[in-house]
Amino acid sequence: MLGLGLAALGRPGYLTLGHGDDLGSARSPDALELRCRQVCDAAWDGGVRWFDAARSYGLAEQFLAGWLSDRQVSHDEVTVSSKWGYTYTAGWRVKADPQEVKDHSAAALGRQWPETHALLGPWLDLYQVHSATLDSGVLYDRRVHESLAELGVPVGVTLSGPGQAETLRRAIDVTVGGMPLWSAVQATWNLMEPSVGPALADAKAAGWTVIVKEAVANGRLVTNAPPEMGHDPATFAIAAALLQPWADVVLSGAVTVGQLHSNLAAAEVTNLDLERFSHLAVDPAIYWRDRAALPWT
Repeated sequence: MLGLGLAALGRPGYLTLGHGDDLGSARSPDALELRCRQVCDAAWDGGVRWFDAARSYGLAEQFLAGWLSDRQVSHDEVTVSSKWGYTYTAGWRVKADPQEVKDHSAAALGRQWPETHALLGPWLDLYQVHSATLDSGVLYDRRVHESLAELGVPVGVTLSGPGQAETLRRAIDVTVGGMPLWSAVQATWNLMEPSVGPALADAKAAGWTVIVKEAVANGRLVTNAPPEMGHDPATFAIAAALLQPWADVVLSGAVTVGQLHSNLAAAEVTNLDLERFSHLAVDPAIYWRDRAALPWT
């Protein structure tokens, strides 16, 4: 199924190609909230029932909570996921450096969980570690693990970087009280960076929910799409992710209603010869190096 991710709707800058042109100059908190509500409305009307935010997505959790409340969406009608582990530090500036600061400590969890719960508590179904990596320490911190196990909601991991597969396989082995800690994973998979696919299949086989992010490679599969991807490469790229047998949810990163409608069309694609596009895959180290170099606009 298709979900909506709010990474590019809750703050004035993001690193997707074309993001600045898509938003234009209307980037005040009020303008972004109105845009977020419009895209959420279009998503809801199109059948989307999964919405994903994070503490570091500017005001995304606040925008989402306001929209859910005003639309009178009940918990049993929607699935809401959010994340902890990054703090938004840009101060509503597009060119701020850094945009966000990573901290996977128990102290950060203790600060951010109440903030998320205060906004999204009535709807929250999944709370995720934001961009877990082998070197962030979160896979080995028993204090964090025990705190997560006590939250009362399912918890998961999101992944980033060329070591996604190894990080996920390590995460699958983490237990608290003899029981698996995490039950969901959100990872980057797309036609340029499919390397985590086998590990996602393993997670699915272990009973995890599998969520795909960045299916259009932060716009690179749209801006630099080969002609054979057709007139709407975003639809094609998202369809490629939806057709993976292990994928439960594929997140749209739309920031306009038009983009959202294009992404919704991917659900109507029932068959693709993905072998024709295997040449698009690049070495993960190169993919993530180039992603890190994308400008925030």
